[in-house]
Amino acid sequence: MSENQEIEISIVTPMHNEEGCVHEFHRRISSALKGMGATYEILLVNDGSTDSTADIICELSRTDPHLHGIFLARNRGQCTAIYAGIQNSRGRYVVIMDGDLQHKPEEVPSLIEEIRKGYDLVSGCRQKREESLVLRRIPSKIANYLMRATSGCQIRDMGGLSCVRGNLARRLALREGQHRLIPALVWSMGGSVSEVPISAPPRFAGRSHYGIGRSIDVLFDIVMLWFQSSFKQRPIYLFGRISLSLFGIASLVMIWLLYEKVFMGVHMGTRPPFLGCILLYLSSLGFMSTGFILESLANTYDAVMENKTYQIREIIRNGESCPPEK
Repeated sequence: MSENQEIEISIVTPMHNEEGCVHEFHRRISSALKGMGATYEILLVNDGSTDSTADIICELSRTDPHLHGIFLARNRGQCTAIYAGIQNSRGRYVVIMDGDLQHKPEEVPSLIEEIRKGYDLVSGCRQKREESLVLRRIPSKIANYLMRATSGCQIRDMGGLSCVRGNLARRLALREGQHRLIPALVWSMGGSVSEVPISAPPRFAGRSHYGIGRSIDVLFDIVMLWFQSSFKQRPIYLFGRISLSLFGIASLVMIWLLYEKVFMGVHMGTRPPFLGCILLYLSSLGFMSTGFILESLANTYDAVMENKTYQIREIIRNGESCPPEK
């Protein structure tokens, strides 16, 4: 393919020790995309595999001009691999999917059909999952519920197969673990989201790279999502409210202690409530200082990264609707 050829669909798939899946994944995704008649590219990101995954990707890239291999210097994790693939994609739409065939390539066309209706993101909602009830399905349901509650995004399955409008996907500055939050991040930027039902078959080969420890990481991701989506992304709003609350509680107790000292002659200097007030005043000062520091860091980060926390739907010029600049 010519480097200047316009690409409609980019498939971004991280691969870590998936030697048993690569050939089958390539065969099935290629067949699905050719059947659509669209221009496409397949980006396989080798995330520091220690088996023959890298060699297989090299072999396939020599025989298929649509396939490009991206090789990370060492294992950096699924999110970093996805981010590297997105940043090297050229497609109008970017499909993010696993390489173990738990995301069926044959269902990609349904996501593309839905996003062509004008959505910024379409997520696949897995049906009838066959994974462990205790280790995978229950933690997933809890995590998805918490992510919906904290972000306001009503996508029911945040961590599965997804398709994002390309120019928006390449604007996302993903950090480790945030691949699970992509629908919520797009929603927080003002993007429109939708979902379609998909199946959830077992792995084609190999073994899962996830354990119960991932649930702890997801919990921290949800806390960070709440922090980012609350108070209009202004740290001073959150920490300022905490600071004022502590200051108010300390002041009320101090007024009560002063009343007892002045009118009842009760000594206050060594009483536990007085010492507690001093601690609350210091904590209030600490929270306010933290808010100012985080606010300065956030302003610096946004300026350096040229972050835009909004998504323009359309622009009206001279009474006519114009598409927003890409």
